[in-house]
Amino acid sequence: MERGTLRAGEPVEVVGLGPTLATVATGLETFGRSLPSAQAGDNAAVLLRGVKRDQVRRGQVVASPGSVTPHRGFRARMYALTKEEGGRHTPFVANYRPQFFFRTTDVPGAIDLGDLPMVSPGDTVELTVRLGAEVPMDAGLGFAVREGGRTVAAGTVIEVLD
Repeated sequence: MERGTLRAGEPVEVVGLGPTLATVATGLETFGRSLPSAQAGDNAAVLLRGVKRDQVRRGQVVASPGSVTPHRGFRARMYALTKEEGGRHTPFVANYRPQFFFRTTDVPGAIDLGDLPMVSPGDTVELTVRLGAEVPMDAGLGFAVREGGRTVAAGTVIEVLD
């Protein structure tokens, strides 16, 4: 669990990467043991009433109703890794389309550099990102930018747009 507490029997929503599902947490388990409640920092499995296994995907968030909203667009502060750090050895320009790694999911997206002509390895920039799917996020959420199986940049969401 990332934050807060959850008790068995409380209503929850499964948010992100598709339509939001409203359900109830019927049970909590950790390593095969039942739990009456779970709190931030616990590694817990949540049993959801009426939700089939194929209705949830890696990267979705289970949250209290209305507490988390999914978004596609955001402003970010991002650092492009240098070649020595394992990043790109060439700069990238507007409309660069890498994978963005949030929590446990990769989502494709496009980068809008605004007035900047390009981002060279080693640069720290503020830019706008438009994702291909809605991801639950708040300001302060960290992400990695991945290309071809390797991390080429890291960033932090500074403002959620839509």
